[in-house]
Amino acid sequence: MALDAHDAADRVGQLIMLTERLTGLIADQALAFERRRPQDAAAHLEETSRLANLYRHESARVRAQPALIAGASLEQRRALMRATEGFDAVLARQGRALEAAKTVTEGLVKAIAEEVVNQRSAGPGYGPGATPLAADGRAIALNRSA
Repeated sequence: MALDAHDAADRVGQLIMLTERLTGLIADQALAFERRRPQDAAAHLEETSRLANLYRHESARVRAQPALIAGASLEQRRALMRATEGFDAVLARQGRALEAAKTVTEGLVKAIAEEVVNQRSAGPGYGPGATPLAADGRAIALNRSA
């Protein structure tokens, strides 16, 4: 998929719209993660993926062929630079939000695993005077169906 631009000004205008739309979608995703509502981030996942692929493709084209936008006005090219800077800032924000969500999720998984191990080792054992067996966390990590 590629942009269908008539000239450099049209291409830059479309790139600006693409960048601003993608920036908005990613900002919404970052906000969802910051609010600890990752399920909300999935609402526009398909559109975000489609636009991200288009953005990646068009960015590579412009880097390889700068003449594609050279004919656009300086004002338009500056607007594209500002849109790209905003996009980069939102990507950094989303990266921080995702890293925080990952840290929280890993902490939860570890806490649940530790609680399972503690509950397994808290049993009285069998028979009079029996002692609990040492905790063994392998059953938590082992998934034979994988």
